[in-house]
Amino acid sequence: MSAASPAPASSASARPRSVVVALGPVDADEVTPHLPEHAQFVPDPGADDLAVAEGAIVRAAFTLDRAMLDRMPRLRIIARTGVGVDRVDLDAARERGIPVAITPGSNSRAVAEGAFTMLASLIKNLGESHRYVSAGEWGRAPVPEAGDLHGRTLAVLGYGRIGRIVAGFGRAFGMHVIAHDPFVSADDAENVSLEDAVRRADALTLHLPGGGSELLPLAILRSAKPGLVLVNCARADLVSTATLQEGLESGILGGVGLDVFEDEPVQRHPLAGRTDVLLSPHTTGFSRAARRETVRMAAVAVGEVLGGRYPTFTVGDA
Repeated sequence: MSAASPAPASSASARPRSVVVALGPVDADEVTPHLPEHAQFVPDPGADDLAVAEGAIVRAAFTLDRAMLDRMPRLRIIARTGVGVDRVDLDAARERGIPVAITPGSNSRAVAEGAFTMLASLIKNLGESHRYVSAGEWGRAPVPEAGDLHGRTLAVLGYGRIGRIVAGFGRAFGMHVIAHDPFVSADDAENVSLEDAVRRADALTLHLPGGGSELLPLAILRSAKPGLVLVNCARADLVSTATLQEGLESGILGGVGLDVFEDEPVQRHPLAGRTDVLLSPHTTGFSRAARRETVRMAAVAVGEVLGGRYPTFTVGDA
């Protein structure tokens, strides 16, 4: 009697593995459950992994240039966590026919929470209050005065997903919200010119794309009420460090919150150490829930392409 023939391999095990690499730190436990069964995730790829990679999950701080793409000749999908693609060579990707997927909305609430927390802390003068108590000045010197949110005007520059959430937070604290965004219809807020927003605001938060000339030079900020609180969790080039420094020194600005910088990581920032300034290491959008969601969306985009479909959200579509 002849020996039994070996059982045929299952279709899943017979299918060639599709290598998916991480470019930047990505937790394998957070991404693997959302990839197809035939995908092999490599969180710390070497040259051999890059050479056969069909998908890449790319973090914000990673630069994916033409030279890096040359090392990945089989790449079919770039899934960028977040929506910023300034570190991705879009022309090189387009020449290769590689879609660049993004994860819109995955961290909108986290960024909004971070921006409004900065704004409220600066208005309430918590930095100076902390210094005052820590330095043992309580009972020896006048206490720092806290500002008010209720009844003040909040200008939201950029009225997309994040800006609308920030506006909701402001209203919950009794603030009057105005918006500036020439590209959207702000049906629940007065949409005003940039100059009018700066002139009327007690607090101002930025949620616009950068890439152009400085949005808020001193020439515009000089029209603001003295002591304007300004928070930028969007793009560093919207308002320069020099402008912010001059605004604080002159009293035009009463507080500044920054989560974005010209050069990252920052070393010895000119505004560091001030009690009227809050500096965050570009992490307002990196809460636990936001991180999990952006990785999930990136993994789903990779899976869509590996399954023969076009990704749901790509540059220019979201």
